[in-house]
Order: sequence, then structure tokens, then C-alpha cells
Amino acid sequence: MWAFFERLLDSSTLSPHGICLLWEPELIWLHVLSDSVIAVSYFSIPVALSIFVSKRRDVDFGFIFWAFALFIMACGFTHVLSIITLWVPVYGVEGLIKALTAVASILTAVVLWPLLPKILALPSPSQLRAAEAALAQEGRHRREAEDMLRHAQKMEAIGQLTGGVAHDFNNLLTIISGNIEIAQRSLNLWSEATRERLTRSITNAARGAQRAATLTQRLLAFARRQPLDPRLTNVNQSIGGMSDFFRRTLGENIDLEIVGSAGLWQVEVDPNQMEAAILNLVVNAKDAMADKGKLTIETGNAFIDESYSQQNAGIPVGQYIQISVSDTGAGMSREVQEKAFDPFFTTKEPGQGTGLGLSQVYGFVKQSGGHVKIYSEVGEGTTIKIYLRRAHVMPSAVRENELPVVGGLGSETILVVEDEPDVRSYLVETLRDLNYRVREAPDGAAALALFESEPFRIDLLLTDIVMPGMNGRQLADALHRCQSELKVLFITGYSRNAIVHQGRLDAGVSLLQKPLTRVMLAAKIREILDKHRSSPIAVRS
Repeated sequence: MWAFFERLLDSSTLSPHGICLLWEPELIWLHVLSDSVIAVSYFSIPVALSIFVSKRRDVDFGFIFWAFALFIMACGFTHVLSIITLWVPVYGVEGLIKALTAVASILTAVVLWPLLPKILALPSPSQLRAAEAALAQEGRHRREAEDMLRHAQKMEAIGQLTGGVAHDFNNLLTIISGNIEIAQRSLNLWSEATRERLTRSITNAARGAQRAATLTQRLLAFARRQPLDPRLTNVNQSIGGMSDFFRRTLGENIDLEIVGSAGLWQVEVDPNQMEAAILNLVVNAKDAMADKGKLTIETGNAFIDESYSQQNAGIPVGQYIQISVSDTGAGMSREVQEKAFDPFFTTKEPGQGTGLGLSQVYGFVKQSGGHVKIYSEVGEGTTIKIYLRRAHVMPSAVRENELPVVGGLGSETILVVEDEPDVRSYLVETLRDLNYRVREAPDGAAALALFESEPFRIDLLLTDIVMPGMNGRQLADALHRCQSELKVLFITGYSRNAIVHQGRLDAGVSLLQKPLTRVMLAAKIREILDKHRSSPIAVRS
């Protein structure tokens, strides 16, 4: 092997390459300058690559840069040897350098070709720019979602306060309206002049109590604490049935156009709350138009896609029906739009509005699993769109021509459980006037003690839900174990999820919202008691 290298490196019998060029100066210096420039360039490339790789250790496939640097360095040495062999015939050394360059080139190629698919998979600059733009958009969506989350948390905190206030306030309203009813029935014993004066006073008091009841309903709806009783609803029919009322509300100077889409899907919502929400939008639009303009109510089927869902706090993708209420009023600035659904926010003069109209709409829609959006420009009017989930259920058969039956038969016993003494007194007196046998207790423990000490048949348990100690639902469950066929009617000013979950009444639960009236109470009790009767009951007043 050593002898082989001795022969390879022996240049004593060889002539320099310059002889082949006949020592022509032009040719000699052309080769020298060309090989020098190529060699310097080749040597600079590995230096640049090594600096790049050492500074950017996070670069993928860094070893391929080192392999390529080694290959280029070897190529540079071959050109240096080409200059030397012009005068010194060290062709053996030049051959060895070329052999090393060949090995380096093979290694580089062997490493490079398997990596080619992975390198091609790396994102291009345009793809990186597109990804950067997508990340920026995602960041905007995330910030919007965070803003909406903070808003929802604020609404939740206000909702907790709203529920507590509504519970106590509804108890007071029940006392007020209940005693007003009793006073009205007692007026027949008075003289005509006194009766007229008291009637007027009581009517005004009753109107005030009704306004207060409406206020608490709006508070609970906004806070998503209103117990909803969803039913399969045809939105076109509901809006059509209210059209005359809308026209009377809007007056003669506002044109009303109702555009009901053909083939509109049905929804499963609380129809009374939905109608109240639409009415609130109509009243708001009337005020925005200063009693002159055009109001358009339009319905249609809609599909929420992934893009819209991401831009609007993750509203579920799917099929919805859309209710649009558009006016030609003054419009809203962006600042007003951002606060429009906040409770008690209003742009009206003091005393002209409570600021709960749009918050009631917002609460109802969100509690129903829907979405509400404002589109408005100053001077161009406003469109508010409500999206409600499509119902994929068949309508159940509805019994027609059934007249409500009120009043007891004289043999039916109702157990009244209510912790507020004045409310309990009103309920007991009203039920006795309706010809029911009544037993009463101030709370769940007292009711169970009464039943255990003197068992008696209970045709209906009428109980408040929120009570100290045992709540109404727990009391009903306990009495059901003693009397399995017991019928129950819950009353409440605020349920606190005892019988309401995800904003909906539990299956099979009957509920009346405080404040109560004699007509509401009588009709609901008869409906429950007669639910399984096969023969009609005579109507009593």
C-alpha cells in the first residue's frame, strides 16, 4: 500500500501542466485567475454555511448543511491544486483531493435524496405568510371570544343578583296583587260611591303590580333564569297572529311589512317568551324611527357554518330559523351596539325606558340555545337578527275545543306549602273561595310532620320551590313515596335550578311563576287535576 502511494506521489518523471499550455502567459494567467476566483468562492460558501448553522441551531436538517460545506470545501481545494500543477506536477496529490471530493459528493447526495420529500414538505414563504395571516385572524377571533366570555361572566354575576331580587320581589307582588283581588271581590258589600273610588284605586294598584311583574320577568329573561316551557312552534303563525297588535303598537305613520318564508322550519321554544322578545324589538324599532318610517319583519331558514361559528363565540354549527327585524331609524354607533344588550343601558331620556328590552331578547335567545346579532349604521337604520335552532321533532296532537275548567268539586284537598306567610294566606283564601279543601304548612318539614301525624289524601301539592331547609322538589319526592299518584304544582319567583335545568322545565313538571292571579291559579290547578279524567267537569266560577 505504501509503495502504491509512493508511486502515486512521485512526480519526478512528470511534467507540469504549463508545458501543455506552452507556457503561454495569457493561457497560464487565464487558468490561474479563473481557478483562484472559483477556489475563493468555494471556500467562502462553507464559511457562510457554518456561520448560519451555528447561529440557527433550530434549523431542521442542519447536518445536510455541514455535508454540503465539506463537499464545497473539497471542490475549492481541487481548483487550488489546478493552479499548483501548472508549475509543479503533483498530479497524485491532485488525484487524491479529487477522490476525497468524490467521496464528499457521494455522501452529500446519499444524505440529500432521502430528505428531499421532507424538505419539499416544508412550508414555502407564501404558505408561511398565509399561516401568519391565519394566526393573526385566529388571534382576533380569540380576543373576540375572550371579550364575549368576559361579557358572559359579567352577565352571569348580574344574573345571580337578578334571581335573588326577583324571588323576593315576586313574593311581594303576589301579596299585593292577591290582596287587591280579594278587595275587589269584597267591594260588592260597599256603597256605590265608595265602590267606584276603591275600584279606581285598586285598578291603578293592579296596573302597577302588573308592570312590576313584567319588570321581573324581563330581569329573569335577561339573566337566563326564566323557566322556559318550550313547545314546537311555527314562527310564521306566531308572528302572523301578532301582526294586528304590532300595527296598533306602531301607529299609522310606520309601515309594517311581514315577509314569512315558505317552507320555514319549526323551532322548539317557549312561544310566549319568543313573542315577548319580538314585541320588544318592535317597540325599540318604533322608538328609533321617531314614529315615522318602515319596519320589516322577515323569517327564513339559515345554516350556520364553521367560519361564522368561530367569529361569533362558538355558536353551534347547524340549521336555524332566522327572524330579522329591520327599521329605517337613526341606527346605532359601534359603541352603542357593544352595550345594547347590557341591562339598564338605554339611549332614551330618563323615564322613557328601563333599558331591559334588548337584554330580555338576549337572555331569551341565549337560554333557548340561539344567537342574536345587531347590524346597524348611524343614519342607515338597524337590523337585529335572531337565530333559533331548528327542531327535528314531529308536532304532537293537540286536543281542541276543550274549555278551561276552574273551581273545585268540594271533595278535593290541596296541601299548600309556602314559607312567606302573606303569600300562603292569599293562596289558602283563594283556594277556599274556589271550593277546595285546604291544608297548609310553612315549610317542607312542617308539611311532612302534618302528613305523618294525621295521614290524609292529598289531591294536589301546591308548593313553593325555594324554601329554607327542604326545597319544594325534595318535599314532593318525599310525599311521592307515601302517595305515588300525588299531583304537584310548583310555584316560584326564582327556581334556582331545582326543577329547571339548562333553562328548561324538567319533564312532567308543572310550574306557575309568581306573581300569581286567581285566574292563573284556578285554571292551572284544574288542568292538572283533570289531566287523566275521562269525563268533562262542569265549569265553576
